[in-house]
Amino acid sequence: MYLMSLKFMSLKSFSYIVLLLFIVLQTELNSREYTQLIFYFVLRVERSRCRLKGTGEYNKFYEEGVYNCARCGTPIYKSSIKFDSGCGWPTFFEGFPGAINRSPNPDGRRTVITCATCGGHLGHVFKGEEFKVPTDERHCVNSVSVKFIPGNATSSI
Repeated sequence: MYLMSLKFMSLKSFSYIVLLLFIVLQTELNSREYTQLIFYFVLRVERSRCRLKGTGEYNKFYEEGVYNCARCGTPIYKSSIKFDSGCGWPTFFEGFPGAINRSPNPDGRRTVITCATCGGHLGHVFKGEEFKVPTDERHCVNSVSVKFIPGNATSSI
């Protein structure tokens, strides 16, 4: 089964797996370090598959709940602040206070957003595009960077 799935894997994904195997075989890792390393590479492989516009799991997804960081589980966005910007990626107009770090992208056209807890890449934020939202911001988020938790158990955050 695994060999059959290799033919659908990109060269980039395959190279991540080879690098991971090399690191694991050449070093002595404790179980926590090993788990962190595996998760890092799995997230890299998954992220490389979701870059295409309109292909993310949460692009056209509007259930009630909270979007947590896929890497560490920190609540990032409420579903009630999600909106359809037509960009092809899940879009929000603000995150939970203190949940998101911002840093300028070297290209100067956008701002990178990351999880304030673990530093996991979430996507990019754009300002001044005149969407009818309270913050005039568009947080364009990769679906694999967040995990949806249904319901409103943590919506008071």
